[in-house]
Amino acid sequence: MNYRISNRAESLTPSLTLAISAKAKQMKAEGHDVVGFGAGEPDFDTPQHIKDAAAAALEEGFTKYTPSSGIPELRKAVADKFKSDNGLDYDPSQIIISCGGKHSCYNVIMATCQEDDEVVIPAPYWLSYPEMVKLAGAKPVVIPTSDETEFKVTPEQLRSAITSRTRLFILNSPSNPTGTVYTPAEIRELGDICVENGVLIMSDEIYEKLLYDGAEHASVAGFSEQHYAHTIIVHGLAKAYSMTGWRLGYLAAPEPIAKAINSIQSHSTSNPTSFAQKGGVAALTGPQDHLQSWLDEFSKRRGYAHETLNNIPGISCVNAKGAFYLFPKISNFGLSSAEFCRRLLEEDKVAAVPGAAFGADEYIRLSYATDIDNIRKGLDRLAAFTGKLQG
Repeated sequence: MNYRISNRAESLTPSLTLAISAKAKQMKAEGHDVVGFGAGEPDFDTPQHIKDAAAAALEEGFTKYTPSSGIPELRKAVADKFKSDNGLDYDPSQIIISCGGKHSCYNVIMATCQEDDEVVIPAPYWLSYPEMVKLAGAKPVVIPTSDETEFKVTPEQLRSAITSRTRLFILNSPSNPTGTVYTPAEIRELGDICVENGVLIMSDEIYEKLLYDGAEHASVAGFSEQHYAHTIIVHGLAKAYSMTGWRLGYLAAPEPIAKAINSIQSHSTSNPTSFAQKGGVAALTGPQDHLQSWLDEFSKRRGYAHETLNNIPGISCVNAKGAFYLFPKISNFGLSSAEFCRRLLEEDKVAAVPGAAFGADEYIRLSYATDIDNIRKGLDRLAAFTGKLQG
């Protein structure tokens, strides 16, 4: 049988993160003591009141189809969140509940991009952005950045990247994989350029609540009516509520785009899981007091990891202002990031993510969404590994 695979599927880049993760899991199953720095999710449990709400929904038989765009009370809760947290006015009809933040990103790109369009993506980027653009038939246009600018794209770089074919600019602040947070003034300037050129902005704000050292989150949609009209915000409950497995994301968009996304979702996934949505309502409308203790713990881990990394000869690391990742530079050791991570895992039992997966081969990503004892053990092993590389 000749199984013909579509060009769009064959255009995708195999996931380095999944390859490292699979190898680490295999080694753990074989009895090896592997320290994992690959986690893209908090290591805390979902707050109890959220789990209770989902359990109650199950008990009450709330297990049937819902509207494809989500239940009305969750769409209203999201609209209320944008009003209270960000000063943004969205009607619930502009809100789409999806099967995770990743699904929201995919829906936006599929609804707004087509063949011959270009999508501008600063690197380091979340690894799925370019692949989603390819699936839409569009072309990713990558702008490289480095630790010298705290991984921030400059206005000049953005202007130079925009052409007559540019349809979308992807902005992720706080950032995965770097933890970079743009200031409100920086976000406004990038938004101004997009407005001037008629370019839409997909603003990925899923790490909005995870901020350190006085960093301030600003949504580009809030600066003017024109910014609002050019912006689609993608968001979700995974990071701030430790609900990664619940698969609940959401987005806010101008009405015509929201309507198009609803149509796409109705023919792909239909609705997000019914009883999970009840948990989502509880997350957004219930107590928020878990977050400060999580931030305190993340900040402690971040401080220790950042200081320790910069004390390892040959490694330099910009401190993160948000999310729960650090992105140390490892190019001094003369290895590609994939080879560095492969050997680190095989020789010293530490799992990290190659920077190449994020469009930045001189770096690796380390998540501090693991307990401090694991961080100490893992960084001690990293120091031993790099010491061997230096002879």
